[in-house]
Amino acid sequence: MQTRATLIGFSAILMWALLALFTAASGTMPPFQLSAICFAIGSLPGLVVLALKPERLALLRQPARVWLVGIVGLFGYHALYFTALRSAPAVEAGLIAYLWPLLIVVGSALLPGERLRWYHVAGALCGLAGTAMIVARNGVAFDSAYTLGYGSALCCAFTWAIYSLLTRRFEAVSTDVVTGFCLATSVLSLFCHLALETTVWPDTGMQWLAVVGLGLLPVGAAFYAWDYGVKNGNIQLLGVASYSAPVLSTLTLMLFGFAEPSLNIALACLLVTGGAVLAARDVIFPSRKVPVPAEEQAQPAA
Repeated sequence: MQTRATLIGFSAILMWALLALFTAASGTMPPFQLSAICFAIGSLPGLVVLALKPERLALLRQPARVWLVGIVGLFGYHALYFTALRSAPAVEAGLIAYLWPLLIVVGSALLPGERLRWYHVAGALCGLAGTAMIVARNGVAFDSAYTLGYGSALCCAFTWAIYSLLTRRFEAVSTDVVTGFCLATSVLSLFCHLALETTVWPDTGMQWLAVVGLGLLPVGAAFYAWDYGVKNGNIQLLGVASYSAPVLSTLTLMLFGFAEPSLNIALACLLVTGGAVLAARDVIFPSRKVPVPAEEQAQPAA
């Protein structure tokens, strides 16, 4: 059960690896407008399920704290991420924002039934190093003039890590509520777009396909898969595996001609893969207890 849930959670990471490719192919639509449209599309699978099984509507009746965590997690993360990209260079902002997998791994020690081991932290740090090599492959230069952007990126990392950890504590809550989170995030993004941005529509059919792809996968199905994975799977392993997203994203961009191969990318792949294997030591190499023979179990103590 846990292995299946972990694999479902990892499918979200695979979908997030398509985020950069689809975003690059979607044209010049402003971020909050793009977010509003994509989250509206992302809510469609859940709405279809609710339409086919109306009895599941009862699962949307959840305490206010569940809705608060979900909406703040999805909308807050994207609002802070967009603010960071607008207020600081993308390389530095992206590097800071991608601290969230490390925060998930370390924070998982606070969850009931979880124990943080040295190899979880070591694996997360390897993944962080690999991510840094990808995000900062053209150099990093932190500047105090971008304090707002850096602060937003740091808050962004904490927001997603806290959302993921708190989602684990709501394991009894159905993943159906993600539909509501997506709809609320879409509405809030629309308000932000109307207040802050100028509307820009895609110019070509390919750009529209990219927008639809964003909504169906990395800004849609990925959140349902992640919700199920962190609630029922190995959250420490998922946290470390999350570092593979920027590597897979870069490899995808290379495949479609948006990036050039380099030694840095190869080394980053090794670091991220090695870190994931190290963090997954319990899963890959489970400890085995030597079975006690039945006759010795039946023999009374002297």
